[in-house]
Amino acid sequence: MLDSDLASVYGVPTHRLNEAVKRNAARFPEDFLITLEKHEVTNLISQFAISSLGHGGRRKTPNAFTEHGAIMAASVLNNPRAVQMSVYVVRAFVKMRESLRISSFTAQEREDIVNELLKIADEAYR
Repeated sequence: MLDSDLASVYGVPTHRLNEAVKRNAARFPEDFLITLEKHEVTNLISQFAISSLGHGGRRKTPNAFTEHGAIMAASVLNNPRAVQMSVYVVRAFVKMRESLRISSFTAQEREDIVNELLKIADEAYR
């Protein structure tokens, strides 16, 4: 899950999530957190129509969190919503794993899961 998606779920700005991760680097080994490489970011820009890096987009390459990293991120954020949403993140990853097992996982399926998670988050947070 990209840092921007996870930050939305946890109700914090992306830069705050990444600051918390950086301050707690020992909690995020390689199998929890992956910093995308430039060619991977270029691929994301073309696939998901995110802002280009040179025109108001991100200045740093995004982080991608594994299931374990996404849960660990909730533990380093001082935010009640992050703690509550960690349960939903676990469920989303379980659903993604099932989708991968059953069929090929498409970008649309990923987007649908993130949107569903954000909807659940908004309802739960009210």
